[in-house]
Amino acid sequence: MPLAKTISPIGAPSAGIRLLHHLLDTVIEAAQAGHLVARNLPPVPRGRTIVVGAGKASGAMARAFDAHWPAPLEGAVVIPRGSPLHQGRIRQLEASHPVPDAGSLLAADVIVELVNNAGPDDLVVALVSGGGSSLLCKPAAGLTLADKQALNDALLASGATISEINTVRKHLSSIKGGRLIPPGCRAPVVALLMSDVPGDDPSVIASGPTVPDFSILADARAVLERRRITPSEAVQRALLDPANETPKPDDPRFERVENRIILTPHAALSAALPLAREAGYAVHYLGDNIEGDAERIAQDHARLALELHRAGQRIAMISGGETSVRTRGGAGTRGGRNSHYALALALALDGAPGIRAIAADTDGIDGKGGHAGAVVTPDTLSRAARLGIDGRGLLDETNSYAFFEAIGDLITTGPTQTNVNDFRVILIDP
Repeated sequence: MPLAKTISPIGAPSAGIRLLHHLLDTVIEAAQAGHLVARNLPPVPRGRTIVVGAGKASGAMARAFDAHWPAPLEGAVVIPRGSPLHQGRIRQLEASHPVPDAGSLLAADVIVELVNNAGPDDLVVALVSGGGSSLLCKPAAGLTLADKQALNDALLASGATISEINTVRKHLSSIKGGRLIPPGCRAPVVALLMSDVPGDDPSVIASGPTVPDFSILADARAVLERRRITPSEAVQRALLDPANETPKPDDPRFERVENRIILTPHAALSAALPLAREAGYAVHYLGDNIEGDAERIAQDHARLALELHRAGQRIAMISGGETSVRTRGGAGTRGGRNSHYALALALALDGAPGIRAIAADTDGIDGKGGHAGAVVTPDTLSRAARLGIDGRGLLDETNSYAFFEAIGDLITTGPTQTNVNDFRVILIDP
């Protein structure tokens, strides 16, 4: 498993920074797919076993399934480009994240064909995790890949939540929102899901390719209006077309489908709690389902941390979820929601002594830059000031990467082959 480390640490890390790294490593380890898949194997069918899947963890899930499945096996999963490849019985395809590419289209065609050809004695196993929305792309009739890419870019830049983004995606796709399951599906389907979404709604994980959808076309249109996005004419037509409504829970195609969540962010984050206590910190757990603007959340967390610091308490504030960032810097924008949160937190703490923090994406990729996140120390701003770096200006430009790269406080893990979203810890020492 990749271990968290700073890209260019300045001096030896303090005990607090070492603990922050250890907590992140522990959560990533708890979210590895091998033991989770092995505990959730379905019964062997009379016919073929066909494995399909998509997501940042689907490669590791496929490897574990292949290792533990005692019968013949075939299938394909799609993983992010650059992820480790495994040579086994399940084919691994590559595509782009967070915006789909031609590989996403190819993967969708391969996977749809596998599912459509399954017979009543066969078993379809779907291995689904976060990131699958981009990796598996099959636009609705009348839409092109370029339409989907442009809209994805606009949604990501708008600060929309993952639930909002996936509501739109599902109604512009012929594979998301339960439509991987064809009408009249003859084969039983068991979907093993690793949640990366606040609230663990299975219909939101990778846009729910095997899950009936509760949202409607009007909800998707409302997201675009709320986020002030003017889509192309083709997208507007698609969101008014009743043919693009998603199948609902009473649709007979789901009668033989089981969707099983095998990992939640809470279960993974919980692995960090006893370690923090063993290190002498009382744990203040803020939850694993925090959504909203990363800068505002950082400011709220800073206020709470300063209050606890003034009270003389030794506290570890731990939280997860999926924040969002509305980009404002144009082509120079670089970073991600976790490094953006970290920079906003540093500015709000303003060098307060005894407070250190880490914010990282458990998949190892925090937006643009190849990093997982960043750490914050009491001297974060003073070190930047000595280098002539304007933290406020870079935050306004949504270029947190440049800030933390300059002072050597980026965290890098490489692709972790899992994803339970954001992991944040603020350590408070009186």
